[in-house]
Amino acid sequence: MTNMSRRLLLGSAAAAALLPVSALAQDAPDLSKLAEPPAHGEIVEGADTAKVTIIEYASASCPHCADFAMNTYPALKKDYIDTGKVRFIFREFPHNDAGLGGFMVARCAPPDKYRAMVDAMFKTQATWMPNPLEGLKAIAREAGMTEQAFNDCIKNVDIAKKILEERKRAEGFGVTGIPTIFIKGASEPGFKRFEGETSIEGLKAVIDPLLG
Repeated sequence: MTNMSRRLLLGSAAAAALLPVSALAQDAPDLSKLAEPPAHGEIVEGADTAKVTIIEYASASCPHCADFAMNTYPALKKDYIDTGKVRFIFREFPHNDAGLGGFMVARCAPPDKYRAMVDAMFKTQATWMPNPLEGLKAIAREAGMTEQAFNDCIKNVDIAKKILEERKRAEGFGVTGIPTIFIKGASEPGFKRFEGETSIEGLKAVIDPLLG
């Protein structure tokens, strides 16, 4: 993406916030602080008393993340999250300008609309990705955001910095590709990175034994 197109997408202030993204961590990842929420708030679904906690790092513009959201997450939500078995945490790891812009718009919406907006981005990636600025504006409009509110949001350097700070923190946990999933049972000492197939069958094979 050229400098000009980056400015068209995010505005010069928010685009500048892309610069401090750190190099990938070289040491073995320390997951001891993985459970600590981002400074700008956690996106959580499910009961606090759930026996299993899952953390997913994803980007709004990532095709593999969209595949997980469309083909695995609905069954995970129905069978595990809504039944109180799993506490699911969604965290932002934008891998390009479009992903950052998408998360900025979702963060500007009321908290109860965040997940629906991100899901809309996943479902319509093929439509909005060719022209992210106009595509995200259309998604924001559907969610009830005015054009002025959208324009103000997409230029908000504070929101961009907070999202990128969380990406930087995630790199310290060893997150490189996306989606990246961490799973922890209530009796487990800490989170473990899920390395298996991200189908619902693959997740069930890990979750069910942790439920006891």
